[in-house]
Amino acid sequence: MSEHEKSRLTVEIHNKTYTIIGSESPSHVRLVGSLVDQKMNEIQDSNRHLDTAKLAVLTAVNTMSDYLKLKEDYATLLGSLNKKEDK
Repeated sequence: MSEHEKSRLTVEIHNKTYTIIGSESPSHVRLVGSLVDQKMNEIQDSNRHLDTAKLAVLTAVNTMSDYLKLKEDYATLLGSLNKKEDK
């Protein structure tokens, strides 16, 4: 799919239906929706008292934390590879 082509796909996250419009492939959008749903269910399983808004914010915080850790790991790995190339 080209950068300017947009598709519309429906995904279910936390028992609610969302329509996602974007240029990513349908398989990518489905995967993202599934991962968000899994993370929300995981957090809710350990925090049954959370309302949907708080659950969504905690899911976003957890996901961003995971993202930043991966980004740091990636930067460290690139730094290691660059050092090896310089030798």
